[in-house]
Amino acid sequence: MIMSERVNESAYRLKVLTESGYVRKKCKICNTYFWTRDPFRNVCCDSPCTDYEFFNLEIKCPPLSVRESRKKFIDFFKRHGHEYVKPRPVVARWREDLYLTIASIVVFQPFVTEGKVPPPANPLVISQPCIRLEDIDNVGLTFGRHLTSFEMAAHHAFNYPNKKVYWKERTVELAKEFFTEEIGIPEDELVFKESWWEGGGNAGPSFEVAVGGLELATLVFMQYKVIDGNYVELPLKIVDTGYGVERIAWFTQKSPTAFHAIYGGLVDTFHKLLDIPQPDKELLKVAGYYVSRIDPENPSTITNHRKIVAERLGIPVKEVEEQLNQVIKVYTLLDHSRTLAWMLGDGIVPSNAGEGYLARLVIRRALRTLIKMKTDITLKDLVLLQVKYWSQDFPKLMKMKDYILDVLEFEENKFKEVLKRGYSIVASYVRRRRKLGIEELVELYDSHGIPPEMVSDFASKMNIKITRPSNFYSLVAARHAKAPIKPVTKAKLPNEIIEWAKKLPSTKKLFHENSYLRTFEARVIDVNDKFLVLDQTAFYPEGGGQESDQGYILVSEEKVRVIDVQKIDEVIVHVLEKPVKIERGSKIKGVIDWNRRYKLMRHHTATHVLLGALRKVLGKHVWQAGAEKTVHKARLDVTHYKLPDRKQIMLIEKLANELVEKGVPVHSMYIHRNEAESKYGFIIYQGGVPEDPILRIVEIPNWDVEACFGTHLSNTFEIGGIKIINVEKIQDGVIRFEYVAGTQVVDYAAKLEDQLYSIGSILNTSPSEITSRLKSVMQEHEDLRKLLSRYRRKIIQEYLDIIEKNSKIINNIRYFILIDKLNDPIMLRDLMLKAIKQIRNILIAVARQEGDRSLIEIAINKRISKTIDLRELLSMISSKLIGVKGGGKRDHITLSVNKKVDKVVKDLENIIIEYLSRIQP
Repeated sequence: MIMSERVNESAYRLKVLTESGYVRKKCKICNTYFWTRDPFRNVCCDSPCTDYEFFNLEIKCPPLSVRESRKKFIDFFKRHGHEYVKPRPVVARWREDLYLTIASIVVFQPFVTEGKVPPPANPLVISQPCIRLEDIDNVGLTFGRHLTSFEMAAHHAFNYPNKKVYWKERTVELAKEFFTEEIGIPEDELVFKESWWEGGGNAGPSFEVAVGGLELATLVFMQYKVIDGNYVELPLKIVDTGYGVERIAWFTQKSPTAFHAIYGGLVDTFHKLLDIPQPDKELLKVAGYYVSRIDPENPSTITNHRKIVAERLGIPVKEVEEQLNQVIKVYTLLDHSRTLAWMLGDGIVPSNAGEGYLARLVIRRALRTLIKMKTDITLKDLVLLQVKYWSQDFPKLMKMKDYILDVLEFEENKFKEVLKRGYSIVASYVRRRRKLGIEELVELYDSHGIPPEMVSDFASKMNIKITRPSNFYSLVAARHAKAPIKPVTKAKLPNEIIEWAKKLPSTKKLFHENSYLRTFEARVIDVNDKFLVLDQTAFYPEGGGQESDQGYILVSEEKVRVIDVQKIDEVIVHVLEKPVKIERGSKIKGVIDWNRRYKLMRHHTATHVLLGALRKVLGKHVWQAGAEKTVHKARLDVTHYKLPDRKQIMLIEKLANELVEKGVPVHSMYIHRNEAESKYGFIIYQGGVPEDPILRIVEIPNWDVEACFGTHLSNTFEIGGIKIINVEKIQDGVIRFEYVAGTQVVDYAAKLEDQLYSIGSILNTSPSEITSRLKSVMQEHEDLRKLLSRYRRKIIQEYLDIIEKNSKIINNIRYFILIDKLNDPIMLRDLMLKAIKQIRNILIAVARQEGDRSLIEIAINKRISKTIDLRELLSMISSKLIGVKGGGKRDHITLSVNKKVDKVVKDLENIIIEYLSRIQP
């Protein structure tokens, strides 16, 4: 464990700096150490210690767009021996511990950084689109210093113990050369600020490169792994840099905000669409110069910024606030709409969990901003502009356009539903909780999707004032940024057997060499009671959602059943039906239950076929969220925002079976991780992310390709057929498909046929005539329903007349007790509703027999509920009768009594008379 470098000057004292005249100084404002060639500089040149003096700085480089900044950076490092590596998606599909790509180093964690897999190039250069939501509440406020989506241009070098590429000296040298020669910044303006970086489980000292108040790059020297708060030195020494592409564009353009530099003409377009006038140019210029002083965590700095702008311009502070508050909304929507284009363009499905939760967070914050602006412009309109604007840089955006727009419309409609029921939810919550602190606000957002601004609005109507944290969305995003650590799926074996198996050598997997192998010979490595380990096996262990094989082994002349197979690391344990005595090293013969195995192979291969069909019909955003393959059927859970309709399901099934009929070969192969990712992309991780450097890839050409451990058929034709038997939404953003394949389709058809014959028998017709007979029955049912309704209305009117004529009056309140002998609950309900609606000052009780108990329902007019509280009457009945159970509201109660109706009605009437006699008329 090493920590000394974190505070030791030697970690930052480099020849490349000292020999170039740089001296170490301490910032008089933030007390951070930094390196500069300017002997008179006494501040670190970073915000908030320095105003944005870069606006006044003369540089040789002409104004650069984002695209030009990216190209200049990549070209520079390519000239200096770095190989260009294509960027990855903004959703980190290759990681199971992180949802979004928050930095370029995320691309190489954890497999490359831990030395398990070599990098795709060394050294390399990349420009990686990133999304970070931890500062989402600050977007717009700081004029572009905080963004939720940005490009991190980076060069990386991976230094192995036996192969050094370059380290600190060369990294700083390259940064100096890029900024002074490519961007043309006078070297005396460069500041290397000492810092410390941690992320993704790694850490190391770093330099932040700042010029004129703006941080342009971070140079990290990753050399530690963080384990339980301790710093353990890595065998690899990794150069991890990050240059802000958007900041370089802003720096060279000297535009008043980063948004102008990033989005160009879109800024004007958004202002016009949202009907918000452009702020005064001089105001924006002055505000931009001093905006570096804003520390969003310190509200007073925002107030001071508005004051200083007002003073410099000689205008009221209120006028500054009004203009900036409006323009911040425009900048927020510019940022959020691009972020959503990137997120949805990479296939994220909004939901209540994972990366889908984070996408929905951005969507609802953007929608809430639009609602405040009272505009007819939809979020879909704004995101479409971003898709078109960035499609040259990211062509996949246009390919995903229809999905992006469809899902945004779906989410907007869903949010409107939240608005409709929001008040009642908050009101109910307040009644139960009696408080609305940060945890309650988070729970209301997580559970019901109600943003804190809405909660505040609703609460104010109830005369409740709440304090909404200014960084609410940042807090929520931080809580959901990392994936929860998945519990390790333990083999279904006793702990002592697991420990025993871990000490044994790896088992050769014959089922991968030949999935059609039905028998095999092997030698016994060890046996423990009924648990057997062999040197090789064709028995498939449970895993990848596929059930294990079964069968038997032959030991001498004895046949012993294998009832389960489990995998412990690389050791395969056979669970036998009973304990056996076998000598180590002795030979056995294994026999697979081929009928079972073949059904499993059919269902597993059908899963790959179905997934390909789903992506073709529903869209490229479909991603596997879980799967199970059993002998009888299979299921596949996928990400999708709404339940597919019948037409889509039929098309999915049709495409899947067309592929079955084509007889497409199914290839299984072992490929190096880098080669597999380069050739196929990250779709190979549909079923999870294996940790091995060599991946087993299962490919159905031009249809589906995945890293997969399971056993498969060699040709889709062998599947026989696929039938989807159930489709349901199992959680927000996840749809479950259940299906059968091969002979199981016949079994399923036979069950359906049995059901048809059973229905036909009930309807007294043949299966072929069921539809027409059912139509006839339904028509008869409808006619009877209408007839019954007419009779009910007539009987109800007769009862109403009886009640009105025969009801008794006490203290100006009528009461009537009706004994039901028709046993028609629907009619009784309608009768009571009409009675209390039509008969003035009525208390009506209906009693009916159900088994050995009497069920009683009592209701009153709303008008007399101000005088009468039926809960008091219920309490009185309970005190006078034995075995009463009941409940209800002021104007309506239900109860049951452990007596026959005819024996309880007289008692009930006496109690009602006594109760009404006490009422003040």
